[in-house]
Amino acid sequence: MLNTMTIPAKSGTATAAIVILHGWGANAQDVAFLCSLLKLDQVQFILPDAPFPFPYSPEGRIWYDLSESNFSSDFGQRSDLISSRQQLRDWLNSLEATTGIPLSRTILGGFSQGGAMTLDVGLSLPLAGLMILSGYQHSTLQPGTTVPPILMVHGRQDMVVPLAAAQLAKKNLEGMGIAIDYQEFDIGHEISPLVLNEVYEFVQKILPGVGGN
Repeated sequence: MLNTMTIPAKSGTATAAIVILHGWGANAQDVAFLCSLLKLDQVQFILPDAPFPFPYSPEGRIWYDLSESNFSSDFGQRSDLISSRQQLRDWLNSLEATTGIPLSRTILGGFSQGGAMTLDVGLSLPLAGLMILSGYQHSTLQPGTTVPPILMVHGRQDMVVPLAAAQLAKKNLEGMGIAIDYQEFDIGHEISPLVLNEVYEFVQKILPGVGGN
């Protein structure tokens, strides 16, 4: 089971949950700052650590190795991705038993490699929504019978995950008849205030009433 950090709802009673997946070489603590900035008082945030250690830092974690990869490859048969995919799917399906919040009230989001994992796993689960922030598509898309609402945000100056990778994922989703809320900004590989505003608006749209004052 994945190690997780949980941030309780500020209101004391959570009516929804947001899961945020960190990027390559980061950890749950690195994305925890988002929770206070979003001002979603009735949301419980759940931040899992990726299952594999980062080879260049004892604090970092990875969903799969990227040291000899590129974003145009199909990673679908990699053993580390297969393992992470199954662990993440099993963990998400177990969440309601521990939080009391169904997947239909849970948004899955991720940054960079975490965004790729969100796109990989989230399409086939009955989630409230998906948020892919500076992310990309790393394997063949496998949507379920009902695809959750999707937000994709990417920086035009992103030097880590090229803008073309996000545009390709958008094209592939739309080619399958999947509508997405897609936004580009003049930023780099980051979660800027512009991105946070898009996230907040997306959450409020699909889970009305979870925000603060």
